[in-house]
Amino acid sequence: MRLGIMRFGIMRFAVTALLCALTAGAWGAGFQVQLQVPRLQVAEYHAPYVAFWVRQVDSGAVTPMGLWYDDQEKWLKDLRLWWRRTGRGQSAPFDGLTGATRRPGTHTVDFSELPALADLPEGDYELVVEAAREVGGREVVRLPFHWPVADTTTVRADGEQELGSVELHLAP
Repeated sequence: MRLGIMRFGIMRFAVTALLCALTAGAWGAGFQVQLQVPRLQVAEYHAPYVAFWVRQVDSGAVTPMGLWYDDQEKWLKDLRLWWRRTGRGQSAPFDGLTGATRRPGTHTVDFSELPALADLPEGDYELVVEAAREVGGREVVRLPFHWPVADTTTVRADGEQELGSVELHLAP
C-alpha cells in the first residue's frame, strides 16, 4: 500500500511538472490585470460584477477572458457590452476565469495561462474591462495593446467611478 501511494505521488509530480513545462512553452506570454475597486460612499453598496475580454481592433472579434459575479446570474445583463458581445451566447460555466465579486481594494488577475491567448493572431487589440453594480453605475475601461508582445509593457487607464486604476501588464 505504501509503495502505491509513493508511486502515485511521483506520478502526480511528474504530470504536474510536464503540464507546467507545456504551459510555459505554449503560453509563455504574461498577461496580468491589476485593478482597483474603489470604496464608494453610498447608502446601499454592492460589489460590482466585472467582465474582462479582449477585442481585436480590426475585426471586432471578442475573446472572453474572465468574469466576476455572484450567484445572481440575472444581473449579468447589466454588463451590457459584455452581454451583447459574448455573454448572452454563454451559460455557466462562463468562458475564461470566473470568480466571485470583489470588495473595494486592489486586485490582480493572471490570465497568462488561458488557452484563448494561444489562439490570438498577431494584431492590435484592446482589453475591455466592464463593471456594473446593483443599485449603482456602470463603467467601461479600454486598454490598447499589440499581440504578440515583444517587450515587457504596462498599459494603464483610470476609471471615473465604478473602477479605479486598471493596469495591463504584458510580458513576452
